[in-house]
Amino acid sequence: MYYSIRHLTRFDYSVPVSESVMEVRMRPRTEGHQRCFQFKLDVSPRARVFFYRDYLGNTIHHFNVPGRHLRLGILAESVVEVDEPSPLPNKLGNGAWAELDALAERGEFNEFLNASRFAHPTQGLTELAQEIGAERRMDPLSLIRDLNERLHRAFVYEPDFTRVDSLIEEALAARRGVCQDFAHIMISLLRPLRIPARYVSGYLCPRADRPDRSLDGASHAWVEVWLPGLNWVGVDPTNDIMTSERHIRAAVGRDYADVPPTRGIFKGAATSALSVAVRVTPSSSPAEDELQLTTIRQPNFSETDMVAAASQQQQQQQQQ
Repeated sequence: MYYSIRHLTRFDYSVPVSESVMEVRMRPRTEGHQRCFQFKLDVSPRARVFFYRDYLGNTIHHFNVPGRHLRLGILAESVVEVDEPSPLPNKLGNGAWAELDALAERGEFNEFLNASRFAHPTQGLTELAQEIGAERRMDPLSLIRDLNERLHRAFVYEPDFTRVDSLIEEALAARRGVCQDFAHIMISLLRPLRIPARYVSGYLCPRADRPDRSLDGASHAWVEVWLPGLNWVGVDPTNDIMTSERHIRAAVGRDYADVPPTRGIFKGAATSALSVAVRVTPSSSPAEDELQLTTIRQPNFSETDMVAAASQQQQQQQQQ
């Protein structure tokens, strides 16, 4: 299946800023059953764009806008082919847990077994783990399927309930959140069981037959777990599904802090408003129609924080 992706981001500043420096993680990965054939990044005001790849294979574009400006626009357009993943077995063999233990003892995938900024133990997580049976029972694959369903049932999906910088305590206390929260909680449940789990930032193509729980018009997030004999397997707790050809991977990391679609700073005594629009359609080339921007909640910054000679603000997009 071919997909056309348009991801528009706009920062509007209250007064002109003197400089913006930005990183962008929006280029779909090419590996396994996914291939990115086209990628184009347009920046307004115009800027020279560079890129590099990190140790996990994520592509990070970066640029600097040195002149005064009231608005920064970023438009990423991609054409991607995604095949249906290989069918998963009903369960894993009796030695699967022992293989995961040996993997941990060798120190492999340590970054995906240890706590991270947004995926860490809490009292609320301990209570949830007891409630939904997040312990070594069944084989690892069967347990992941079961926890995926139980987490989906236990939490309400509510757009904009949390912010980009919200920790899992907030979603755990309210039993509601967005895909970013679902992914972080799932990761936090699996790592203590010695199942390597990582955060995936990307896109989900909507389906006509049955709406997804996650919000259309935004980027998406889910989880990948490493399992013996299967390598990395995708699981989407927001929608209670294993990943399919509709899931388009952009970046992977320990948690959201590693893979925000945008991250940057600006100089100036301004406040900013962030708006985002995403469209994913089955296609062979980027669509040319207009996108409807949606304002995204951001961390709060006081005016006094902004008036320093070179004030800085991190800009990120929450994944719905």
